[in-house]
Amino acid sequence: MKFEYTGRHIEVTPALRSHVEEQFGRLGHLFNGDALSAHVIIGVEKGRHQSEIVLNWRHDVLTANTSNSDMYVSLSQTIAKIEKQALKLKKKVIDKHHKAVKVGVVTARDSEVTADPASPRIVEARDYDIKPVTAEEAAMLLEGEENRFLVFREAETDRVSVIYKRKDGNYGLIQP
Repeated sequence: MKFEYTGRHIEVTPALRSHVEEQFGRLGHLFNGDALSAHVIIGVEKGRHQSEIVLNWRHDVLTANTSNSDMYVSLSQTIAKIEKQALKLKKKVIDKHHKAVKVGVVTARDSEVTADPASPRIVEARDYDIKPVTAEEAAMLLEGEENRFLVFREAETDRVSVIYKRKDGNYGLIQP
């Protein structure tokens, strides 16, 4: 890790340097040994100790600054802010990589039928025996049925047809 220090109206002492490096040493697990460059800017203005850290990590720039009456507390708070930003960025990267869904999971999920209460659903009905009858005989068979349609095989042509009851009381015939 490369540190660069700038002091404004204050001398950067070895004790301040060691404090910053010790604080960043505890954050080593976040950065996984990546090459870092940190610019630490400390200053005193009207009795307030200000610290600012600009950290270049991966392709991102993390910045934080605080102001306090004690320089060591100010530096610790600034480093805590940098830690928080680094954690957020690292979780974002991890989440992005873990959102990928395996192919086996996708096919299994697609094969399941999920019923949306607003959309119509397909309900399996009983099996129908398709008998060879004429259209008139099919209309008579439809009279005794609960359903509004009947699938039958035409006796003359041996093709499958559908007869249904219309709202006006007549019958409709669908032939292929």
